[in-house]
Amino acid sequence: MKTKVKICGIKTPDALRAACDAGARFVGFVFYPPSVRSLSIDTAKELALMLPTGVRGVGLFVNPSDELLQEVIGKVQLDMIQLHGDESTQRVQEVKSLTQLEVMKALPIKAKDDLETIKTYEEVSDWILCDTPSTGYGGSGESFDWNLLQGYQFTKPWMLAGGLTAQNVSEAISALSPSAVDVSSGVESERGVKDISQIKAFVEAVKCT
Repeated sequence: MKTKVKICGIKTPDALRAACDAGARFVGFVFYPPSVRSLSIDTAKELALMLPTGVRGVGLFVNPSDELLQEVIGKVQLDMIQLHGDESTQRVQEVKSLTQLEVMKALPIKAKDDLETIKTYEEVSDWILCDTPSTGYGGSGESFDWNLLQGYQFTKPWMLAGGLTAQNVSEAISALSPSAVDVSSGVESERGVKDISQIKAFVEAVKCT
């Protein structure tokens, strides 16, 4: 499986085990209270301790304060910070310095002009995540026009997100060859509730690509 998988919005031990057993290499914990996938710091701490070697814990934040970042990383064993808000390049650098962790910046892709934005953030980020524009900072379940990324030469590892499912992820990988694919709503039985069989099917679809 050349393209890695991230299952985002993990909230329960069962979902975590399903993701890890299926072969996901990243699991995402959401620290953004307005999201239905948000979880408490204490729950995230317990889940992070369950992660096997080789699976990276990613903390998703939206325009976080220094205080929140410090509180979370002081209690939760994370490997990466995902910034999913309107953070500037300077803020990305500040978060990297503050947390001493890799930082992935999520960017909404809606026009060719956004490729210049990717280039700018690649200079300060360890990973780039290309997602569908939405008012709710991700998890919309909708895809963006993958053709916008055709031919772009990424200089950093990158993840593709936005409306991915077991049914379309092979097509997405074939079209763009991302370093990893990121799924949340595409493996849920209802909003915020991960479905074990859908997690397995999604990872299997990636493996077979």
